[in-house]
Amino acid sequence: MASTRKPAVRAVNSPAPVYQLHIELKYLKPAVWRRVLVPASIRLPKLHVVLLLAMGWEGGHLHEFMFGDTNYGVPDLDFPSDPPMLNEARVTLDRALGTRKSFTYLYDYGDNWQHRVKIEKVLPTDPELRSPICLDGRNACPPEDVGGGPGYIEFLDAIIDPAHEEHQQLLDWCGGGFDPAAFDLHTANERLFEIKF
Repeated sequence: MASTRKPAVRAVNSPAPVYQLHIELKYLKPAVWRRVLVPASIRLPKLHVVLLLAMGWEGGHLHEFMFGDTNYGVPDLDFPSDPPMLNEARVTLDRALGTRKSFTYLYDYGDNWQHRVKIEKVLPTDPELRSPICLDGRNACPPEDVGGGPGYIEFLDAIIDPAHEEHQQLLDWCGGGFDPAAFDLHTANERLFEIKF
């Protein structure tokens, strides 16, 4: 027999619980991931910034949230999408999720960085949570505009091999060096501290 239970709806103005999110770039090994705390009531435009800063992206590219068959972002009337993209401006994470436990966040259509975002825990309301907090993470965020997953693999191959024809060019392009295993929790939280709830 099908359940007739409806998802719980938070009363207007009642404090929101806290979500512990696990954010992982798809299709990369070793995995690039972060664990972050945000209020369930965070609006999607602010969540976009949280995800960027937690991962280490600089921003400047288009993005999209995919919750099952429903997509949210910043619609462009000149370039309609299929499925249609709904405006993210006033949508909260808990509302977009409904009863789901995960969703996909896409950053940079050209490089196609897909992040699987999973709700690991639902924690009690925390009035002291005034900024997102990164609890943990592993491995460096790939450089912007590196060419997505395949381009990132080629980039790593080139920078670790001094005999590679593009070795010096790509080292110069990325600022002189890149450690794919690097992750600094303090730096991640410094970036996130700029965001206020």
